[in-house]
Amino acid sequence: MKCLIAVLACVAMGAGCGGGGSGDLIAFSSYRDGDGEIYVMNADGSEVRQLTNNGDSDGRPAWSPDGKRIAFSSDRDGDSEVFVMNADGSEVRQLTNNGDSDGSPEWSPDGKRIAFSSDRDGDAWSEIFVMNADGTLVSQLTRGAGWSEGAFWSPDGTRIAFVSSRDGDGEVYVMNADGSEVRRLTYHPGRISFPAWSPDGTRIAFTSGSGFGDKEIFVMNADGTMVSQLTDNDVWDDGSAWSPDGKHIAFHSARDGDGDHGIFVMNADGTDVYSTGQEGHSPSWGG
Repeated sequence: MKCLIAVLACVAMGAGCGGGGSGDLIAFSSYRDGDGEIYVMNADGSEVRQLTNNGDSDGRPAWSPDGKRIAFSSDRDGDSEVFVMNADGSEVRQLTNNGDSDGSPEWSPDGKRIAFSSDRDGDAWSEIFVMNADGTLVSQLTRGAGWSEGAFWSPDGTRIAFVSSRDGDGEVYVMNADGSEVRRLTYHPGRISFPAWSPDGTRIAFTSGSGFGDKEIFVMNADGTMVSQLTDNDVWDDGSAWSPDGKHIAFHSARDGDGDHGIFVMNADGTDVYSTGQEGHSPSWGG
């Protein structure tokens, strides 16, 4: 039985899908039907299934560590909020509910908490917040000048990498999971986005570039040393997502030349890039 059908079937029956999930699937968002929706596919681009279907914008999917749920951002209630659903698209539940913008959810490695970005504190900047996986006990982790967004937990759950403009342009920072001991990791030309910790905790991938022009994917050691460039072309490569075994990175790119972004996969050293053949963005590897 194909992996997509098998995983969706076990979720629907309420059965366990294996410790930590199989890691054979990629969730992503796409505007192929006119508005943003969440889809899931095998890692080779086959067996695509649409999980959300409404007239609003759903995006930035994030698999739970056990592969049974997907958190995502949606403006279906009039402003951006964080939602969660089963991995087969059933039982959608809203986790945040306020008049501000909440989005870009990321699960803690134990599946008990979700970090997200929000401008709810009223200072006109986005900040990093964390809440229980059921939406309770929201707490603010970052404060101060500039915006902070794009939180991503370290594999051991003790630290969070994020991007902030507190020192000028967006750079990658790391802090303890309670918001303490913030440390800057990058000093890189161009705005940086989408930091993503490797599964073994030794590296962080990120995107750097200028606005809507050329963007490339880089990787560095988790302490900010040994920065290397993985992609090199004149279009937008963005949104790094590591495979659970750390051997591959999924990302979205406009390199096909048709004006749309597609989901691509490459080895973790930047070699052997292949297209999944699927239009979309913001991949999340899990299942």
